[in-house]
Amino acid sequence: MATPDPDWMTRGAAHVWRPYCQMQTARPPLPVVATHGARLVLADGRELVDGLASWWTACHGYNHPHIAGALTAQIARMPHVMFGGLAHEPAYRLATRLADLLPGDLNHAFFAESGSVAVEIAMKMALQFHINRGEQGRTRFLSFRGGYHGDTLATMTVCDPEEGMHSLFTGVMPAQVIADLPRDAAGEAALDALLTERGPEIAAILVEPLVQGAGGMLLHGPDTLRALRRLADAHGVLLIFDEIFTGFGRTGSMFAMQAAGIEPDIVTLSKALTGGTLPLSAAVASSRVFQAFLSDDPEAALMHGPTYMANPLACAAANASLDLFEDGRWRADVARVSSALAEGLEPCRAGKGVVDVRVLGAIGVVEFADPVPVGDLCARFAEAGVWIRPMGKVIYLTPAFMTPDADLALLTRAVRQIVGAG
Repeated sequence: MATPDPDWMTRGAAHVWRPYCQMQTARPPLPVVATHGARLVLADGRELVDGLASWWTACHGYNHPHIAGALTAQIARMPHVMFGGLAHEPAYRLATRLADLLPGDLNHAFFAESGSVAVEIAMKMALQFHINRGEQGRTRFLSFRGGYHGDTLATMTVCDPEEGMHSLFTGVMPAQVIADLPRDAAGEAALDALLTERGPEIAAILVEPLVQGAGGMLLHGPDTLRALRRLADAHGVLLIFDEIFTGFGRTGSMFAMQAAGIEPDIVTLSKALTGGTLPLSAAVASSRVFQAFLSDDPEAALMHGPTYMANPLACAAANASLDLFEDGRWRADVARVSSALAEGLEPCRAGKGVVDVRVLGAIGVVEFADPVPVGDLCARFAEAGVWIRPMGKVIYLTPAFMTPDADLALLTRAVRQIVGAG
């Protein structure tokens, strides 16, 4: 066994390409050596309350013993096996449980490793759904301003073209149809008119239900989702819900779609699916979509298969995470977190440059008129004992559901201090 390298960060810094930063000017990252509960342990011994649950994944907190136990047992049996031509119990049990949890007839799970890839798979499903039915010309997608669906090539095209971090790549991939979300009757009428004009070229409508996450934590109501379902049905296009951020309790219900009482044709899941332990995602299709791929013609099959698709370890973690959701205690925790965020962040309305404060479920947002200095604020938050990484014009909190009240108070107090609101 290799001896731990005390200079691992110094040695590795010349070789690691970090995400979402200009490597020439970015501040060094904070070295994390351990996690527990809702906290990060740094190399210098400091502990930071994690206000983001590692990009919204560690919903049950870090190092949960039930998930850790499931991983220990699974790695002793079978850490991985290819999914092409083989099967294993963790994936088949997980697919069954997801079908039982999801509303309607969202019954067919196609597994992958990341959220972006799950969205690409959903897009591919939608395109081929129409091809298999003999419908020609449906080659584009309708998505929305403020939306974000990933950083891979196809998903970049359905993100907000100005706010989605991908403007440099304009023209590299075919342009999609980007519209405003229908927030009222006038908005629905405008989108109906757009679909009347361009519907024959559109394969699916793609939206993040209730919250457009990385686009700025932008909220919309259940009526918007119901309008999209009506319009999709009226114009013969599929409806895809990207629940990679919103799924698994973050908005207060198990899935955001449940607030609207409707179901999409395909839903994408990831992030909190494994409780923040291993990469896993799923594109879950309705029976109607799945049946369009059933044929004697081999070319009608969905020809896709990520190498680590349905990794047994990741599926074991996801099953253990679903065990924790099944006991129902998360609902009270999300309500408690929501109340603490609402009370703790409300004074920020008086802060300089603040234009809005909003809370939905275990999501708290302070929005500013202008973009905030991410690197500087990260450093100031760390000095205050918390890990918060703003984005764009917002400082946001998406803590683990089990975060203790005292740590929630520390998080909201740090935000108030940063914005000059006490």
